Amino acid sequence: MRESHRIFGSAVFLCLILFAALKIPPAEASCGSTSCFLVIGSQAGVPQQGMLTMNLTYNYVNQGDLLDGTTGIIPEVDTKGRRLIPNHHLETRTINQVVTLDLNYGVTDRFALELAIPYIIRSHRHFHFHGGQPIEPSLFTDNGLGDIRLLAKYNVLPSIRQLLVFGVGVDLPTGKTDTLTNAGGPGPEEPTLQLGRGNVGVVGSVYQTYELIPHRLGQFSSIVYRHTFRNNDGYQFGDDYVLAAGLNLLLLEKLTLTGQFNYRYVVHDTFNARLGFSGPDSLKILDRRVPTTGSTMLAFSPGITWNIRDGTAIYVNAQIPVVRDFNNNIAPGVGFLAGVTHVFNVKAR
Repeated sequence: MRESHRIFGSAVFLCLILFAALKIPPAEASCGSTSCFLVIGSQAGVPQQGMLTMNLTYNYVNQGDLLDGTTGIIPEVDTKGRRLIPNHHLETRTINQVVTLDLNYGVTDRFALELAIPYIIRSHRHFHFHGGQPIEPSLFTDNGLGDIRLLAKYNVLPSIRQLLVFGVGVDLPTGKTDTLTNAGGPGPEEPTLQLGRGNVGVVGSVYQTYELIPHRLGQFSSIVYRHTFRNNDGYQFGDDYVLAAGLNLLLLEKLTLTGQFNYRYVVHDTFNARLGFSGPDSLKILDRRVPTTGSTMLAFSPGITWNIRDGTAIYVNAQIPVVRDFNNNIAPGVGFLAGVTHVFNVKAR
């Protein structure tokens, strides 16, 4: 039985790596936000009954790299006028900072509820195009609550050496979607710059771990999928696929090193809109693919965790891009995530 579990864990690990290597058609990127998408074991697992695991994380990503063969020129998504205007912005930089409170409660030893509450701090800069020249710099800053995620998780394979956790849940539309430019323009900023997506999303996940060497070397893998429904502005964010695989090595009594590969593929968004200002298509509202949305990225994420005392640990991770495809838009550079985790015993006395 142990051998079959070892084979299963290795198979999942290899499948994730192979999937990341597939030549999936590239997605495209627009005005928008990116964040670190790595796996934190204390968030992904199932605590014992009556135990509450709290994670407080800080995530920083500077999206400002112009890749070879790209210009950074993207269309405008005018949600107020239901219009998609080509070649309207020259992207410069987006800085995303996300502070997330993640609460993971063990209802039983195999079933848990997880609540993730993000607070987003976002700044963005681009230029508008007129007559083929970049003029009118536009600055955008905002902060506030993002979309809250609620997840139910069940561990189908509990043992001392391994976990296999399935999760299903929702993203609640708690983030605002009507923020204006700093100058108070005629309409809200691009949907991808808003703090929320404007409608409910559904989430599915699988998380697997196996101790290759008990209490010394562990392997883990993860798959997360998100689908968000079309919002009232006629805008629908593309489906999001995130895969990860990695190893944890207990180097010292209280020090753990982590290395993981993370792959993310986000399908392009769609928008019920007219096209441009004139021409035969300018009066027709159609379900259009937004030509510069989504992303494809493979990254390596090293990290270190220090167990301060029983039930409390701090961790720091970097996310280093290996392969990026952000068609004709600026791409994220190295991202950073730091956090603290603490386990509370909240069993009824």
